[in-house]
Amino acid sequence: MTLAARPVAVFGAIVISFSAIFFRLADVSSATASFHRPFLALPFLLAITLLQRSQGRPARLARERLASVAAGALMGVAFLLWNVAISAIGAGLATVLGNSQVIFVGLAAWVLQGERPSRAALLGIPVVLLGALATSGLGGEAAYGDAPLSGVLFGLANGLTYAAFLILFRNLNRGRGLAAGLLGDASLGAALVTLAIGLTTEPNFQLVPQPAAAGWLFASAIGPQVIGWLAILYALPRLPALDTSVVLLLQPVLTVLWAWWLLAETPSVVQLVGVALVLSAVAIVSVQGGAKPGRGHAD
Repeated sequence: MTLAARPVAVFGAIVISFSAIFFRLADVSSATASFHRPFLALPFLLAITLLQRSQGRPARLARERLASVAAGALMGVAFLLWNVAISAIGAGLATVLGNSQVIFVGLAAWVLQGERPSRAALLGIPVVLLGALATSGLGGEAAYGDAPLSGVLFGLANGLTYAAFLILFRNLNRGRGLAAGLLGDASLGAALVTLAIGLTTEPNFQLVPQPAAAGWLFASAIGPQVIGWLAILYALPRLPALDTSVVLLLQPVLTVLWAWWLLAETPSVVQLVGVALVLSAVAIVSVQGGAKPGRGHAD
């Protein structure tokens, strides 16, 4: 049975929008959350992959699997930067800043593939930077977060790293079915790199978290990492660009809403203006495109 792509994509975005909320509720260190989300997802992704194999789905080549693991390492670093940003500036604002990856993907296409930035991308860059500056609270006492400026810097670093991950990952996702094997390899790479970082650099890293925290970390793994990601990977290749842009924006908007409702996060007026600027730039670039083919480019 073929599922309708639009509702599947919306469902996936809703599930993923709870990622930052689960991290805050788990109340563990950044590396602990960044490790357990992909690690706890591995058994479920393996089970789905084996089921697909039993139904005749061909195995992927070894070099493709290694590329997926390498891309997953970037996913793990992005998770870590994002969780640090959440601790500094809150779940909603950190998630909005992470979606600056749309701008960075367009710039990367310019540098690496010779694709000319679109007018929307060139306009979006200063708007995102201005929005990020406003999201820091501009030093105002009403700014939400323990370290708003640091949170903005880590949030933008997350967006940059996440963009690098997406550039690698989207070239590997050429299938039309559930990409459980691909996501499983990427999750393995994310788990390995966050485990190494946690064990070597973070004194509060918990290989075995407390039961209360483990429940939220498990929810993060089975929800956003497995169900949410598989839904997005299934739906986005089947959607037109406008629908894709709406789905990309739905997740950070919902996270801001959940953070206000469930965690009592109340950004200042200046920070909310920053959120609006960042989301506006992301919306424009998502709809108009971040880059145009350069001279001599052939489709």
